[in-house]
Amino acid sequence: MANTRTKTKEKILDALDRAILIALLEDARLSQVELAERIPLSPTAIARRIRALEEAGVIEGYQAQINPRALDLGMTVIVHVGLKTQSEDLLEAFEKAVVKAPSVVSCYMMSGEDDYLLTVMARDLADFERIHKEQLSRLPGVARMKSSFALRDVARKGVRDLLRR
Repeated sequence: MANTRTKTKEKILDALDRAILIALLEDARLSQVELAERIPLSPTAIARRIRALEEAGVIEGYQAQINPRALDLGMTVIVHVGLKTQSEDLLEAFEKAVVKAPSVVSCYMMSGEDDYLLTVMARDLADFERIHKEQLSRLPGVARMKSSFALRDVARKGVRDLLRR
């Protein structure tokens, strides 16, 4: 294994840590015994390293990846949002409200022309219209919104791909 080391929060990741992370990103349900079959460590050593990675905040949790189409969410909409002002109170109010908006699956504060970039999941155009009326247009301080509809998913890379660099 390569001798690359990355420092995250006071936890230095060595090649074995990176191998554990890659394996867990591929299948978070792997047991410590199964991980030990892939990585040259005992199950006990694997467990200690996973616990240390969790305590250091490197591993923040475990989750299933669910196909949005299985939930009848076939439309991805990217929404560019510009606020009326950049006051701290307004930024805080907007962020609290957007976290509560059930159809918003991600929100990034941006530099440049737009203040925020949202990803919204909808069933179809009529559902997005409802989301726009009931959720997005009610977000505090919005001066402008521009929506773009994703035609198809071309590339979606995760942390796993970055760990392999």
